[in-house]
Amino acid sequence: MTSTFDPYTLLTESRLGVLATIKSDGLPQLSPVTPFYDQEAGVIHVSMTEGRAKTANLRRDPRAALEVTSPDGWAWATAEGAVTLTGPGTDPHGPEVEALVRYYRLAAGEHPDWDEYRSVMVADRRVLMTMTVDHVYGARIR
Repeated sequence: MTSTFDPYTLLTESRLGVLATIKSDGLPQLSPVTPFYDQEAGVIHVSMTEGRAKTANLRRDPRAALEVTSPDGWAWATAEGAVTLTGPGTDPHGPEVEALVRYYRLAAGEHPDWDEYRSVMVADRRVLMTMTVDHVYGARIR
């Protein structure tokens, strides 16, 4: 029995990945991230912190690639696309934090303490990355 590999399914199921952004010298910068792929909307969301290399790189050049692998390591999928960044917010009930709340609900469901979550998003200067997925490729090698 043979199964067909679907990189979109792997993207949907994966919660660990490596985000590639472009440094000012043109070389790639790689960061481990916790992505959430909304296949219906065709976007990948990642929560990140303002001031980190990946965030600065995306503010300068809003193109990225995200790679995920299967738990057994024998399959991989890469998504590429343009990125928009939302935040950081200064108001726990402002639109920037609301975007992070929507992301959390999609990725993980309800938070046990939304007031605490909102405060942490402001204090940590969290930013929501949304990548519009333009191209996906991958393979199962075993």
